[in-house]
Amino acid sequence: MKKNTTGNSAVHAFKKGIKAAIPIILGYLPIGIAFGMLAVNKGLTPVQTTTMSIFVFAGSAQLVSIEMIAAGAAVTAIIAMTFLVNLRHLLLSASLSLHLRDLPLYYYPFLGFLITDESFAVAMTKLKNVKNTQGYFLGLGLTAYLGWVFSSAIGAFLTAVIPFTDAGLLDFVLPAMFIVLLVMQINDKIEITVALFAGFLSLIFSLTIEGSWNIILATVAAAFLGVYLDGNR
Repeated sequence: MKKNTTGNSAVHAFKKGIKAAIPIILGYLPIGIAFGMLAVNKGLTPVQTTTMSIFVFAGSAQLVSIEMIAAGAAVTAIIAMTFLVNLRHLLLSASLSLHLRDLPLYYYPFLGFLITDESFAVAMTKLKNVKNTQGYFLGLGLTAYLGWVFSSAIGAFLTAVIPFTDAGLLDFVLPAMFIVLLVMQINDKIEITVALFAGFLSLIFSLTIEGSWNIILATVAAAFLGVYLDGNR
């Protein structure tokens, strides 16, 4: 009797994805708790805060949204800003799709929903060495998703017993987590050059251009630089 090697491979990859998501969850825990507390302090109920994490699953967009909700912004303005903040996901999903080819169409919307900066960063360092890429990313993304939802729910429901102010907390935690994820991906001088170039451009654009366009513009410019440098090794 033949063993179901395909099924075993998918389960093994899924478990590897879960394991790889543990550092992401550890990073999400303080940020999610802080977001949950901040959202409730801005006027959302714990249930509304948790529901936002369930259906949106985009930390930066959620933080922007609750500030706009608290300020009484129009729904269309909130949707437009959320779209702009998450516009970088077009680039992330396009890059990740190269590793997730030939899947049934119903896979892609769900896998696309699970893409975050953190899951993308981890996946891009591991997918080249994984046979069942969809199983791996499903385990990675789903575990990270559940970690974010539960951590934000914890923060939201604990606001009744834990005093919270938003001063300074997210300013430290978010950059620290992204720096760690960046370091995980850097393997040679070209990648160091591209990373520094992207950071420099993003800083310049953030000081000269309103909104969140600095991320998209810096990413596109750095990507072109990376392709150029890689082609001239």
